[in-house]
Amino acid sequence: MTGVSQVTFLAAIRGLHWGEDVVSRRSSRAHRSLSLKRRSWLTLGAVILGGGGVVTYAVASPSGDADAAGRAKRPVKVYDLALKGTAGDRRELPRTGTEQFSMLGVSWTGGAKRLPGTAQVRTRSRGTGAWSAWRDLEVNVDPLDNPGPEVRGASEPLWVGSSDGVQVQVVRKDGTTGALPKGLEVNLVDPGVVTDAETKSTGTAAEPVAYVAEESPSATITDSATPSDDITATPTDDRTTASPAPTDTTPETTPTDTTPEATPTDTTPEATPTDSASASPSTSASAIPSATAPSAPPSTVPEPPITSRAGWGADESISPEAPEYNADVKAVFVHHTDGSNTYSCADSASIVRGVYAYHVQVNGWKDIGYNFLVDKCGTVFEGRKGGVDLPVLGAHTYGWNRESTGIAVLGDYTSTGATNAALTSAARVAAWKLGQYGADPAGTVQLTAGAMQKNYFGTSFTSGSRYTFHRISGHRDGYNTQCPGGSLYTQLPTIRTWAAGPVQGLKVTSVGGAGLSGSTYYTKGAVTVHWTDSTPSSLISRFELLVDGRTVATASRTATSASATLALGSHTVAVRAVHQSGKTATTAALSVVAETTAPTFTTAPKLSLRTGTVSTSAVPVTLGWKATDDKALREVKLLAPTTATFGPTTTGSNRTATSGAATTWSMRAYDYAGNYRTSSPSYTPVILQESAATKSGSWTTRSSTSYLGGKSYSSGSKGASLTWTFTGRSASWVVSRATSSGQAYVYVDGTKVATVDLKSATTQYRQAIWTKSWSSSAQHKVKIVVVGTSGRPTITTDGLVYIK
Repeated sequence: MTGVSQVTFLAAIRGLHWGEDVVSRRSSRAHRSLSLKRRSWLTLGAVILGGGGVVTYAVASPSGDADAAGRAKRPVKVYDLALKGTAGDRRELPRTGTEQFSMLGVSWTGGAKRLPGTAQVRTRSRGTGAWSAWRDLEVNVDPLDNPGPEVRGASEPLWVGSSDGVQVQVVRKDGTTGALPKGLEVNLVDPGVVTDAETKSTGTAAEPVAYVAEESPSATITDSATPSDDITATPTDDRTTASPAPTDTTPETTPTDTTPEATPTDTTPEATPTDSASASPSTSASAIPSATAPSAPPSTVPEPPITSRAGWGADESISPEAPEYNADVKAVFVHHTDGSNTYSCADSASIVRGVYAYHVQVNGWKDIGYNFLVDKCGTVFEGRKGGVDLPVLGAHTYGWNRESTGIAVLGDYTSTGATNAALTSAARVAAWKLGQYGADPAGTVQLTAGAMQKNYFGTSFTSGSRYTFHRISGHRDGYNTQCPGGSLYTQLPTIRTWAAGPVQGLKVTSVGGAGLSGSTYYTKGAVTVHWTDSTPSSLISRFELLVDGRTVATASRTATSASATLALGSHTVAVRAVHQSGKTATTAALSVVAETTAPTFTTAPKLSLRTGTVSTSAVPVTLGWKATDDKALREVKLLAPTTATFGPTTTGSNRTATSGAATTWSMRAYDYAGNYRTSSPSYTPVILQESAATKSGSWTTRSSTSYLGGKSYSSGSKGASLTWTFTGRSASWVVSRATSSGQAYVYVDGTKVATVDLKSATTQYRQAIWTKSWSSSAQHKVKIVVVGTSGRPTITTDGLVYIK
């Protein structure tokens, strides 16, 4: 421990473990007596007298069940640690063990001063004991328009999670001149466990066992809990967070800046201590804040769910001043709070408490600066007191607070975009507040500058002049800061669009109960229309299903479909989405025809023999059909003996059939409306062996397993013939083929119809080489005559197949 006389002593309590670092503290900035709990002091073994007469306490290690301790209620506390000077313009705090905290920042004397330096911190996790990487603090923080002498300049607070060690360094920026501000210190905030809901959550944070002070005589601890009577610390300075109660007659102060880039200094005249925006020379009524609560105008959109100050555990005793009010809300400025994005949403209330304690007990403001805060899960928290439905004057955007409200999203959105849940809630709050005053969230507005300054983009503002802003703007639009982060800033158009309406991305994705042909849907009557959109459902009022321009069904804001039954005939169908603002979006009208006429088979399914290899289990056939519909044929399906689906223009399919068995060939034709017709004829392929034919001339029997039935007839005698007689509607002649095979004439019902050459480069058996079909079944004769081809006169016939 630097600068502290080390005294050897015996621990008064057996088994006490001493921490190796200590934390400085200072008396309350609110002029309230600070009492420390007796239970905490009993863990201290002894008092060490440090250099300069400063009392320093050693830290006792926590003991017991940390989870149980974390569930116990404990107050919000703020620890202030002085930053020591080193060589050059540098201030630092070496690695220091502390009581637990979850938020921190750097502050300095003089609320009108900017920090011309870089501030970095690193912290030690209570859970793992590991030190984090160095993290920058955002120091380009809006000054108050009229900072009082008690108001301090400060960085943005950084949420770091439950920690018990800290290291800080502040270095003047390269290329600048002048010293860093006086009174630099790091401020640690323990948001405590305050609400009943938090006590039900399992935590890992143990209650501090001792409060410790470093050697700085000016270091303080601010305890926002009710003081006990055990020990009272006397304040060592005269700073206070309390400002005189405002009245309707409080004079307004004109900013003292004379150029757009004027930087406040310690010599800048200070007005009555308050964190309100500077007065505007504009004659607009909204430029005059009022301590008298106005009436709450109704909004054009519903109020979103908002967690009250009591709900997140605000200690109202630390900010006793009455709120001030603007005349209206013309614009909304979106912020981020900086810090980790990996926080649990169960910790959101404690983060809000931390920001509140930081603004009041570190900055010295009258209340939390933001009007509303939103976490990544979409929970909205009431910020500055005064009534969420009233135009409460906040302290969030320097020079523009008099005509606006501020919404802060918990987290750092420099390189990571905010969640849809957070964007949705920000849009809902913005729409609701602007809707109270008839303002379009997607529009623009002229605001009167309350200070001379520049924004992040280099635009100069002159106090009293009017400038155009989006109704929903980013912090950086009004002040020279990176807030709300580059990623969240690019999401502002989404917030505007969601807040203003109409519903975006609305489109029909499908129409159940109907089929689409070209650009027309066909249905038998009942349809279910499905849609999607890209606007969060909480910003939507309802959906309407329109038929011929008339609403026939209404669906909730979360619905994605609606149903209706259409009368026979042609119709137009569309979906209309009604935004909470009342604006509507309607999909393009769909053409829908309701009809109940089934398709017809103009040619019933029929089976014909085709060429190919024949076996008793697989006779090559062609299934043919033709179906039509009065509107639009969709498809034809084969249902038996196997299944297949065919397009509307297909009229045939090559299949195989089993010989000797009657088989039903069932087909169904569908139109796009879902109407259908079925046709199921039955057919039997029959194999007639060669022995069943009437012979003339000389024929020789041949045997082989390659032949149908194991045998065939062969003849090389010119004019030899075989004649089969059958009753059927299709026939095929089955033969063997080889390089020496000859030719044959084919006669049908006494008429020569073909000359067939059986020569083949490879030997083939059971080949249906010639086929013929008729439109209907009848008795026919097929005669085969040997041609006696020179050099290869022989033919080998295996039989005839016909379909009955």
